[in-house]
Amino acid sequence: MAVFFYTYVLKSVIDEKLYVGWTNDLKSRLAEHNKGNVPATKSRGPLELVYYEAGLSKEKAIAREKYFKTGFGRRFLKSGI
Repeated sequence: MAVFFYTYVLKSVIDEKLYVGWTNDLKSRLAEHNKGNVPATKSRGPLELVYYEAGLSKEKAIAREKYFKTGFGRRFLKSGI
């Protein structure tokens, strides 16, 4: 059975700021964010999933996360979200 790795983007309902991360279990990770168990987003919830990409490579998921955290990546996200 294939394991998928996800690069995801969450948007805070409170301040509308974006958070970018990666995981191999998107549903559980989103729940962790919304329960307040992730320090980076604890005070910004609730959060909604606004974008994700799935693939078979952990390294590519991490690389996409790093890209989305650059100026070019942020512009890409803001133009499509």
